[in-house]
Amino acid sequence: MSFCCGASMLGTKGTLKHYRTHIHNVPIMFCPVCHRVEIHYLIENEYEILAEYAHGDGASEVDFHDYVEQESVALAENCVNHEHEDPMEVVHSQIDMALDLLSFAKQLQDQEWEQQLKRRLSVLNKRRNKLQQRRPSEGYC
Repeated sequence: MSFCCGASMLGTKGTLKHYRTHIHNVPIMFCPVCHRVEIHYLIENEYEILAEYAHGDGASEVDFHDYVEQESVALAENCVNHEHEDPMEVVHSQIDMALDLLSFAKQLQDQEWEQQLKRRLSVLNKRRNKLQQRRPSEGYC
C-alpha cells in the first residue's frame, strides 16, 4: 500500500512527460489529497529505460503498453483504491483511514502528525461535500 501525505494513493494510469516526450498509459499512484503523482514502484526501472530511449530517439509520444509487458493484477495489489471506483466511496475510505491514523497519532501523542491528519481530513471533507452537491444535479440519489 502506498501512502503520500497520510492518505492512501490511488492506482491509475496516466501520461507523464519526460523532457519533450509524452509517455501514455504509465501505471502511477495518485494522491487524492495533495495530488502528488508517483510512478508505480513495480515499473520504475522499465519507465526510466523507455523514457530515456524515447527521448534519445526524439519521439514526441510513446505508449507504455506498446513497449513494456506488465502484470496488471500485481500492480493493482498495492492499491487501496482505484480510479474506476465510485469517487464518494474512495473519499469515505480515505476519511476512514485518516480517522484510524488520527486515533493512533493521539495514542502516540504525536501532535505534529495529528495536525497533518486534521488538515487532511478537512480537505477530504471538502471533497466529500463537493461530491454530495454534484450528485443531485447528476440524477443520483
